[in-house]
Amino acid sequence: MGIITTGIISFTLISINIGFVANFLVIWLKSWSMAYLLVIPVILLVGPKVQKLVNNMFKDAVTQEIDT
Repeated sequence: MGIITTGIISFTLISINIGFVANFLVIWLKSWSMAYLLVIPVILLVGPKVQKLVNNMFKDAVTQEIDT
């Protein structure tokens, strides 16, 4: 999912910011690879903390739903 997401976002932002220039593909692939290399550690380090926060936020709602 990280590959697809970073690819779509980098493609969109580069096409908006610089347009479809002659070396667009090279610029996009470089940007995409840098974004992907950044997102992997973020997913591994931040992802579990966000998941725990979301679980804590909605734990009461799920418990109440089960009780009813």
